[in-house]
Amino acid sequence: MNIHEYQAKELLAKFGVPVPAGYAAMSVDEAVDAAKKLPGPLWVVKAQIHAGGRGKGKFSELGPDAKGGVRLAKSVEEVRANAEEMLGKTLVTIQTGAQGKQVQRLYITDGVDIAKEFYLALLVDRETGRIAIVASTEGGMDIEKVAHDTPEKIETLTVDPATGLMPHHGRAVAAALGLSGDLAKQAGKLLPQLYNAFIGTDASQIEINPLAVTEDGKLLVLDAKVGFDNNAEFRHPDIQELRDLTEEDPMEIEASKYDLAYIKLDGNIGCMVNGAGLAMATMDIIKLNGAFPANFLDVGGGASKEKVTAAFKIILSDPAVKGILVNIFGGIMRCDIIAEGIVEAAREVDLKVPLVVRLEGTNVQQGKDILAMSGLPIIAANDLGDAARKIVAEVNQAVPA
Repeated sequence: MNIHEYQAKELLAKFGVPVPAGYAAMSVDEAVDAAKKLPGPLWVVKAQIHAGGRGKGKFSELGPDAKGGVRLAKSVEEVRANAEEMLGKTLVTIQTGAQGKQVQRLYITDGVDIAKEFYLALLVDRETGRIAIVASTEGGMDIEKVAHDTPEKIETLTVDPATGLMPHHGRAVAAALGLSGDLAKQAGKLLPQLYNAFIGTDASQIEINPLAVTEDGKLLVLDAKVGFDNNAEFRHPDIQELRDLTEEDPMEIEASKYDLAYIKLDGNIGCMVNGAGLAMATMDIIKLNGAFPANFLDVGGGASKEKVTAAFKIILSDPAVKGILVNIFGGIMRCDIIAEGIVEAAREVDLKVPLVVRLEGTNVQQGKDILAMSGLPIIAANDLGDAARKIVAEVNQAVPA
């Protein structure tokens, strides 16, 4: 789960992290009121969407010369003008895709005189099973570009879970950022605050970009992106309340109601699989055969007929889907249960696209019999390779190049 920048800063501030004063605004009048609460003479008006690259983004309804989603204002009147221009408009950034995201919230903050910008993040390192600290002197830039062009400017260290964060981590981060004296001490204080926030909220990511040194010699978090481990949400009802459903895909929201792992993609072949590894393999073999998956959908190891029916309906609710591949290896998940869900869902939604099903494992013959006797135009496959070839051929036949 992701949250907005203003929510991330409010959360981090509870752990002592230094952030500029700021207020969220849902309307133009609220933006003006927020600006009046701040001392000025410089304000920052920031679009709040779940995507990076806001400053370099463009509003699709405005001309190409219009400012992006992060703007400086030198008066309350400028704050009002920017709010009027941004609210309700669609901001397109490198991370939103061409469709962009509608701006429904703004964040009005104090302007800051910046002397230097850095990048600092805490992430989960899947290879080591530890929390990784990533630091770079190249703050304010796309970290992916820095990693590609100048990887030597990125320093990564991990935290041993047996000892937790130690003072030497703070010294290492200060050294990586070229900080000394009082700024090094501030870095040594900031890192434990971020680490405690990471552990205390079951975060999966805390990204600070930029972490700024102000002209008066203070370290300040100017932008923050925080994401959380969905599996730990039950422990944090206060964080769950921060969820903004308008920022999420409607199909992903529907999938979450049934505890389905669903991610919409750009292709036209819908996938329903049990198990994340098998789902990845299924998407790979679709691409190997020259097509693209429309989604990642894992129904899990113990799905009920109702859950499978819901998954099938979610796939079919995507108008981009021109065919469906169901790939099930029955272990805990029985093939006959999957088959019953497929048949029930296909009948309810009046299936009009090709459907290829590959079943293997527990009760596989019963599952195949259910599909065969359903009277539906379901295409059986012998193995995964056969299934991928058949669904790609069906879709290509239905949708000429």
